[in-house]
Amino acid sequence: MDYTTTTKQHVEPGDYAVGLDLGTTKIVAIIGRYNDRGKLEVLGHGKARSLGIHRGVVNNILQTVNSIVQAVEQAEATSGVKVANVVAGIAGQHIRSLQHSDYITRDDADKEINEDDISMLTSNVQKLNMLPGEKIIHVLPQEYRIDGQSEIKEPIGMCGARLEANFHIVVGQVASIRNISRCIENAGLKDSTITLEPLASAEAVLSHEEKEAGVVLVDIGGGTTDVAIFKDNIIRHTAVIPFGGNVITNDIKEGCAIIEKQAEQLKVRFGSAWPGENKENEIVSIPGIRGREGKEISLKRLSQIIHSRVVEIIEQVYMEIKNYGHTEPTKKLIAGIVLTGGGAQLKHIRQLVEYVTGMDTRIGFSDENLASGTPEELSSPMFATGIGLLMEGLRLNIPQVPPAPESEVTEELEQTDEVQSEASEEETPKQEEKNAQKIRASYMDKVLSSIRKFMNDDVN
Repeated sequence: MDYTTTTKQHVEPGDYAVGLDLGTTKIVAIIGRYNDRGKLEVLGHGKARSLGIHRGVVNNILQTVNSIVQAVEQAEATSGVKVANVVAGIAGQHIRSLQHSDYITRDDADKEINEDDISMLTSNVQKLNMLPGEKIIHVLPQEYRIDGQSEIKEPIGMCGARLEANFHIVVGQVASIRNISRCIENAGLKDSTITLEPLASAEAVLSHEEKEAGVVLVDIGGGTTDVAIFKDNIIRHTAVIPFGGNVITNDIKEGCAIIEKQAEQLKVRFGSAWPGENKENEIVSIPGIRGREGKEISLKRLSQIIHSRVVEIIEQVYMEIKNYGHTEPTKKLIAGIVLTGGGAQLKHIRQLVEYVTGMDTRIGFSDENLASGTPEELSSPMFATGIGLLMEGLRLNIPQVPPAPESEVTEELEQTDEVQSEASEEETPKQEEKNAQKIRASYMDKVLSSIRKFMNDDVN
């Protein structure tokens, strides 16, 4: 990993953004910015094993926080910049989507439609009543109508009294969203926004032409397989299938009676989604545990196990395509299927998807968006979500607000130590706690004051 040239440059806080991919198998932080040619220049990235997330949902706050801190610290070390705000991804089987139409009536039909009208219409949708415990994550306009005229993609500048729109709404569980935000905050960061992961992956690996022609993005992660369908450059359907690469690993573990680490290594090094290529006499030896006798695994048997689970995942993806309304997807979704995520690296998976669905399929890489000299591993399908989240952060243009100046913080901490030292000799435990609370409050006031001063100076 060589970022020597990049880290020597002076990087202002507003120049870069940070994408944070909270996956089931790994947590990735990517820091980057656009260069003069409009390509993504990755300043640094970090990766840590994800231990507190299962199928896209946080189930252990402390472990997730530790993984976030590890990934961010690696990214900071390789980039030489400080991370404050991140754009995080969200997935999981709690995600669902729905279609909704809404409208507003404008007072002056002769006045041009502007951003305020669009915001008012979108705000109406945000007020929809969801199921208990659910929250709207995204409100994505599909197409507009003005006074009955339909198929309008950009209404701004047009005139009319009644402005209508069809929306694609993405909904998730409030508890899951809060847990993600809590993990980020506990890691000392701020989540500028939370984005649905397949939408982020789509930005990284799909072209404008593919979205226009009609395409299905299939992001095969460790815990889930995310689906996003685009047509006429509009998001039409999203879904989350609660199976991913980890289920395949577990099948190998159970089917071959080996431990999980060995099963994962077998899948990555020798696994294939097409069992016909392996012969019966192709064998790989697995060492035994702590001196026990090793095992011999048939590669044909291995590929049969993988094949069965992958076919199940593909069939569920194809069912989502049909549920969207395409009985003949090969004719309506001309660009076919794009596979990305770590699971897309499985040998012969592209051929199997084409065989099961009858649709043209390719593997999605994000290298078209990356500047030359970017580490090759970042163009891998497994980093597509992180790259997409970074692109979203740059689109939002959220400045990275630095912490208070180090000299002020050091001085305050020294004063705090002196006061606590005196208090420990003369005061009771209750009095000590009260004093400590006052000191912490005073310290936080000073830090917040420094941040406000920085933000005011930046605005002026």
